[in-house]
Amino acid sequence: MASILMKFGSLLFVLSLIVYPSDSAVSSIDLGSESVKVAVVNLKPGQSPISIAINEMSKRKSPALVSFQSGTRLLGEEAAGLVARYPNKVFSQIRDMVGKPYNYTKSLTDSLYLPFDIVEDPRGAVGFKTDDNVTVYSVEELLAMILAYASNLAEFHSKVKVKDAVISVPPYFGQAERRALLQAAQLAGINVLSLINEHSGAALQYGIDKKFSNESRHVIFYDMGSSNTYAALVYFSSYNAKEYGKTVSVNQFQVKDVRWDPELGGQNMELRLVEYFADEFNKQVGNGVDVRKHPKAMAKLKKQVKRTKEILSANTAAPISVESLYDDRDFRSTITREKFEELCEDLWENSLLPVKDLLKHSGLMLDDIYAVELIGGATRVPKLQAKLQEFLGRKELDKHLDADEAIVLGAALHAANLSDGIKLNRKLGMIDGSPYGFIVELDGPDLVKDESTRQVLVPRMKKLPSKMYRSVVHNKDFEVSLAYENDLLPPGVSAPVFAQFAVSGLTDTSEKYSTRNLSSPIKATLHFSLSRSGILTFDRADAVIEISEWVDVPRKNVSVENSTIASPNATLEDSGNSSEGKDGTAIPENGGVGNASNPSTEEQGAPELATEKKLKKRTFRIPLKIVEKTVGPGIPLSKESFAEAKSKLEALDKKDAERRRTAELKNNLEGYIYATKEKFETSNELEQICTSEERQAFNEKLDEVQDWLYMDGEDASATEFQERLDMLKGFGDPIFLRLKELTARPQAVGAARKYLLDLQTIIENWETRKPWLPKERIQEVKSESNKFTIWLDEKEAEQKKNSASSPPVFTSEDVYSKVLNIQDKVASIDKIPKPKPKIEKPLNESDSSKEDTKSSNSTTDESSPQGDQSSKDSEKPASENAESESESESQPESNEHDEL
Repeated sequence: MASILMKFGSLLFVLSLIVYPSDSAVSSIDLGSESVKVAVVNLKPGQSPISIAINEMSKRKSPALVSFQSGTRLLGEEAAGLVARYPNKVFSQIRDMVGKPYNYTKSLTDSLYLPFDIVEDPRGAVGFKTDDNVTVYSVEELLAMILAYASNLAEFHSKVKVKDAVISVPPYFGQAERRALLQAAQLAGINVLSLINEHSGAALQYGIDKKFSNESRHVIFYDMGSSNTYAALVYFSSYNAKEYGKTVSVNQFQVKDVRWDPELGGQNMELRLVEYFADEFNKQVGNGVDVRKHPKAMAKLKKQVKRTKEILSANTAAPISVESLYDDRDFRSTITREKFEELCEDLWENSLLPVKDLLKHSGLMLDDIYAVELIGGATRVPKLQAKLQEFLGRKELDKHLDADEAIVLGAALHAANLSDGIKLNRKLGMIDGSPYGFIVELDGPDLVKDESTRQVLVPRMKKLPSKMYRSVVHNKDFEVSLAYENDLLPPGVSAPVFAQFAVSGLTDTSEKYSTRNLSSPIKATLHFSLSRSGILTFDRADAVIEISEWVDVPRKNVSVENSTIASPNATLEDSGNSSEGKDGTAIPENGGVGNASNPSTEEQGAPELATEKKLKKRTFRIPLKIVEKTVGPGIPLSKESFAEAKSKLEALDKKDAERRRTAELKNNLEGYIYATKEKFETSNELEQICTSEERQAFNEKLDEVQDWLYMDGEDASATEFQERLDMLKGFGDPIFLRLKELTARPQAVGAARKYLLDLQTIIENWETRKPWLPKERIQEVKSESNKFTIWLDEKEAEQKKNSASSPPVFTSEDVYSKVLNIQDKVASIDKIPKPKPKIEKPLNESDSSKEDTKSSNSTTDESSPQGDQSSKDSEKPASENAESESESESQPESNEHDEL
């Protein structure tokens, strides 16, 4: 663990994040089958730039569970506490059910012994019925609850609003799953910057702190989680780029291929143990009892089996103990690691298939693989590691990444890179590809099925994101289908077509322009885009029409006779300023007008420009209407269903907030009662400030509220708890104020009198050492000090006459308030700086001489009658006058200044 923390610390040091603005924060969510993990990128002072958000139980991962119990919704750890008692009310494996048909989900829940009450919704997907047997939630709604829970963890961790997030998905997620996940995030109020394939997140985490300028490398990321297994081949390299005029090496990686088994994971191993122990328990009980038919018993058994499997990863044998498994019968047993490995024999062979397929399709040899990085919790099983080592021919497998947190930390880096507020200084280029290939197929009247109507639109592993378009020559409305390429289909999908659209408007457009002079047949262009999240969309369709028309255009080469009137004196030599047209006719550059004007030309006026007919092609693009016709469980929620789901979730959020507030106020009330009773029992000073009648009345009120709290108050509202707490504080606050002031007031008075003595010394220092301070300000402080002293003497005298059980005449807060007021005035006076002395600059002798000379010259000019000379000077250029003035000014008054 220490080595992992050291690696993560070095990563944070290398990253050097820059934030705009400082309170920006983004998150990443690693959504698993059983758990959810959240990372936050936040450059708030005092926090790590990238950190894992912990839940209410201080754990770094939270159960991906939703439960409804007696009308109350529970999430995460709260829901996990109900699994053994109410397994039919705690919904799990929600990620693996999104975008799936009802039959697939039903088979999944049965195989995992999940006793959910599920129904088929109008789309053909699954709906979950809650304990009221009325309310039904879609998979998107339950998933939105989990995502909102994860987002709240991020906000609680970072202490700022976090709405932007990157969510990781397994590579085998198809179009329906990805679209449904985005819609669930939208319901949760999360702005998804992007979905990221899990292997790409791990690759980002792997490569961010490494350099690949010296050598490139192929790395396989092998991930076995709770419900799936995949292997991804990633190529790390570098390229040179210009940055601020310098050539720098930039790291990058490209996902070359990924292969998976969506139904092989750690759960399969646990199920083998569940079946083994269920058979053993049935034999112990006998009488034909089958524990598998009892959901509560199976939930208990599954919970203990998970712990047993974890123990076997580090030990050669492990016990299992389940209290009251069924019919008040306890179950205890043990199993060896050897027996466990024997039960899972076929799983070990299946676990190698993704790696074998990866090598087969890539053409690489085992020696070409630089490293095989293990991620996912199930990779900790020793037998799995041994099988991989044996197949790869390696003594050790690579474990440089945190098996549980590599994906969420890499996704957080991606979120920071995509965010507008946070930028990464360290660059690592990412080139991910689409795990599926896609085909576009057209169908409609008069469309002949050929290569133009069925094309590969997106080859497998095409770069994300991408844009593409296809065109077809046709003049009637048609339909577009999008389908998966080959036989590679997402789990639960039985047909390759996942989206259908009707394109209309082409028939009307063709009829409108059919009478025009078409230069080529009418065609339709279809525009598609593959988003960064791996979602293929049909963006728009246009009808493209090319028409040839004769139009009037200015004639480029026009003869002299037709366009100009020649000068009668024009000769061949005059054509030296002319250019020659294509037909050899000379065309003067000045339009035929010579230097000498021609009266006849002026009378005739300017000639009209000659035109000619020219065949010109014009292209029109007319938007066509697209209507989606997709049906089945893969279609998103309709606008109406989405709005209804949003309202339901908002109502649940409001109810949860009220429930949390009620629980908090109930705890506050309970805590106040216990704390108050403890003070009454332990404090001897209460008798001084409280009469026996007052204590007895207060105790009676405490007992009364306590009895109500544990009887009628069990289901009380937050308002009722608050009212009773306020009522008790109305009794108790005056008592505890007197108790507090019993010691606080004398301390405050002592501190105040000490300060008044210190203040006299401060004023004396002002008068001797800071004579520049304003006398009236000092006098004001003296006056305030005298008033405070008088007030203090009077209040102390009144307090001595007052009973200790009566309200205090004055409090420690009153004393401190007056002292602070004086201290503020003292501080403001003490900050007055000493004024700087005024320094008069003496006048230099040369400056005095110049001033005298100038005044003398000005006097002479005004008095001496030298008008002739003055007028002569005025006739000189300005520059000469300037020189004369300069010379006169610089002329020395006496010979003793010649050296200057």
